[in-house]
Amino acid sequence: MFIGEYKHNIDLKKRLALPSKFRTSLGRSIVITRGLDNCLFVYPMKTWKELAEKLGTMPIGEASTRSFVRLMLAGAVDVKSDSQGRVLIPDYLKEYANLGKNVVVAGLFNRLEIWDEKEWNNYKQKAEKNTEEIAENLGKLGVY
Repeated sequence: MFIGEYKHNIDLKKRLALPSKFRTSLGRSIVITRGLDNCLFVYPMKTWKELAEKLGTMPIGEASTRSFVRLMLAGAVDVKSDSQGRVLIPDYLKEYANLGKNVVVAGLFNRLEIWDEKEWNNYKQKAEKNTEEIAENLGKLGVY
């Protein structure tokens, strides 16, 4: 399970060292893809295969479904981490998520998210202002 948020830097060779506490659970082969809200999603290979299977069987009759599947599958890249837990982030994914040098890696149960640090702080501030509304909605769903 992935939880927590960690500040890291992308080096000059476009590599990001993933948090050491996640490396064993991630394994060496991982998938990075376009996420939602202008971040990147990072999945262990096993979790990615399960998700990709679900995405691949979604009906293609609706434009929004096609768009989402394209966003996730065509935007994905499988990478191997090096001995220091670093992964290379392709330019098209860095551009999609507006990643600068300073990033936040957030653990979200079955995946990691990679955010530009400023974008993450802005997103977090907005979400924190709406905690009561979010809690009420989760309560309606029986989650909280």
